[in-house]
Amino acid sequence: MSEKADIALIGLAVMGQNLILNMDDHGFVVCAYNRTTEKVDQFLAKEAKGTKVVGAHSLQEMVSMLKKPRRVMMLVKAGQAVDDFIAKLVPLLEKGDIVIDGGNSEYHDTQRRTKELRDKGLLFVGCGVSGGEEGARYGPSLMPGGNKDAWPHLKPILQAVSAKVDGEPCCDWVGEDGAGHFVKMVHNGIEYGDMQLICEAYHLMRTALSLSHDRMSQVFEDWNKGELDSFLIEITKDILKFKDADGKPLVEKIRDSAGQKGTGKWTAIAALDYGVPVTLIGESVFARCLSSLKEERVHASTVLKGPASSVYDGDKDQFLEHIRQALYASKIVSYAQGFMLLREAAKEFGWKLNYGGIALMWRGGCIIRSAFLGNIKSAFERNPGLSNLLLDDFFRAAVHRCQESWRTVVATAARLGIPTPCFSTALAFYDGYRSHSLPANLIQAQRDYFGAHTYELVSSPGRFQHTNWTGRGGNVSASTYQA
Repeated sequence: MSEKADIALIGLAVMGQNLILNMDDHGFVVCAYNRTTEKVDQFLAKEAKGTKVVGAHSLQEMVSMLKKPRRVMMLVKAGQAVDDFIAKLVPLLEKGDIVIDGGNSEYHDTQRRTKELRDKGLLFVGCGVSGGEEGARYGPSLMPGGNKDAWPHLKPILQAVSAKVDGEPCCDWVGEDGAGHFVKMVHNGIEYGDMQLICEAYHLMRTALSLSHDRMSQVFEDWNKGELDSFLIEITKDILKFKDADGKPLVEKIRDSAGQKGTGKWTAIAALDYGVPVTLIGESVFARCLSSLKEERVHASTVLKGPASSVYDGDKDQFLEHIRQALYASKIVSYAQGFMLLREAAKEFGWKLNYGGIALMWRGGCIIRSAFLGNIKSAFERNPGLSNLLLDDFFRAAVHRCQESWRTVVATAARLGIPTPCFSTALAFYDGYRSHSLPANLIQAQRDYFGAHTYELVSSPGRFQHTNWTGRGGNVSASTYQA
């Protein structure tokens, strides 16, 4: 079999098929393989008919068709399936060949696989892929990380097929071992936050303002022309005006119980592991968990009381503007927290992350793509060492401008009994972050009182001491316990 394919792709679900066709559009010869080989023949006979795509019916045949260094990309379910394919591929590959995992793998797995394959002389890359089916077909956001020696061999293909913004590809090398999948995980966490914030705005419009679905759609369309311009605002506009066969809004027939695939949860867990207050993404995950308690909520609605009315009795247009500004300010906090987590992970693992470059990768092709990300890229260009987006002049001014509306929305929602967990936690984070003093001094005293965990004095930071608060305890401290 002649070596004619530039890259192989394993996994012919919709994402895999579309990415293959995208690569074919850009002049690359792709070898398609699927564990169920009938799917290969079906793909070649239908979707890939008339293209340069070739198929293989075994991994051995697939490898034999690849130019060297061989490039094999997997788009299969994260977890054991990835390890299983790697185990089958390793004996067939040679030193310097490249294996790419394009699934939503957990970054610790990618770190492990990078090391294991490096020890075998192979180059492993964990590549975050965002943009859904359409992105895969016409230009996704791609976030590759792992063994950097692979990048020169992948760069021409991945940058060619990625989305472009102002002529720049939404794809660049992210960093070592698990960096690519970590960045994709944070992207998905921010996506959770964006979606929940939009849903809270919708909830307020529908319940507090009693707006029709056509009116809500128009509001989101108007918002999409300004600083909230984004893919998620755009699709929300389309969803709200979509009518079922009976002429009624389809969205209201959908069960209010949201699922998740895990990446938002992973982001929240990583935030806890590294001590970063990524509160908005955490709340967005918990909001989905709460939504899944549908039967309990239905029962609770009959026995738990709230305010007498959930209807806003003021100027509707004015309150709509308050909601818009609250959404924008909360979105700023969400991204600020996401980049805080990226910075802490970079410190933890020694990654040299390009934060402005990451913002550029997210400007096109992916689910959180928005004009807003251009402002984040500019912020890191102005100050590559920026510790928090809220400290950038542009974002600080924006939050100051939106602050009164933000507080009005959170206070009004509480008064009306309408839950806004992400609007509320974003504001609480902002107020906490800008506070010179927080009540953690009392927490330290409490911990020392009941567990002799010690505390620091304002006058001597870094020096821990213990007090016998009752006169009955001892003077031995538990200095190694930091819970």
